Amino acid sequence: MDLPPGQRAVRGFPRFGIDRVSPPPRAPEGMSIEVSGPLARRVSVDLDELARLPHREVDADFHCVAGWSAIGLRWEGVLFRDFYQLVIEPALAEGARVEYLVFVGLDGYRSIVTLEDALEVDVLIADRLDGEPLPPEHGAPVRLVSPRQYGYISTKHLCRIELHRSEPVGYYHPMKSVQRALSAVRPHRRARVAHEERRRHLPSWLTRQVYRLVVKLPAPPLE
Repeated sequence: MDLPPGQRAVRGFPRFGIDRVSPPPRAPEGMSIEVSGPLARRVSVDLDELARLPHREVDADFHCVAGWSAIGLRWEGVLFRDFYQLVIEPALAEGARVEYLVFVGLDGYRSIVTLEDALEVDVLIADRLDGEPLPPEHGAPVRLVSPRQYGYISTKHLCRIELHRSEPVGYYHPMKSVQRALSAVRPHRRARVAHEERRRHLPSWLTRQVYRLVVKLPAPPLE
């Protein structure tokens, strides 16, 4: 099994991250994905409208920045490039230029993504995992899935997409302790797993060793 540098396969698909000790947020009735930015008109896509857009399956592993990988996952949903072309582009104001996007979850978490990375061929707004509706612990009702980037890009419980001309300020979470921690380590602007782009100002080999010292990895897969 070939994995990206610094990654080790684990058993199953553990829930991991800043929300692992708290219950997943509940989606409000009639939830929509709101889009904000340089738009000529309001854009709000509810889950029924999202379900009517073309759906695709993507077989892709999930790579956590802490060094573990959940392998053999099957995601289903709307390719983000289709969402962008069918929903966002027609609503852009004349002359609008978009270079960055911010994906916001119901829990307040935010990931900052270049438009180039968001339009990769396998990036999904996913609503199903391994043939079943996306479970709450993995981001229900819908989440971003960007397989070529570390998991911190793949915002769970997606409810808003912000469009930006330039890189926005690194505001990642409303909880002050989480925001301070993430601001201190400065997540990499590209977060590409193949390049071990974990953090902006620390070399990959050092970051990898720090994670292995301070983060207890989930169980390895059975042989």
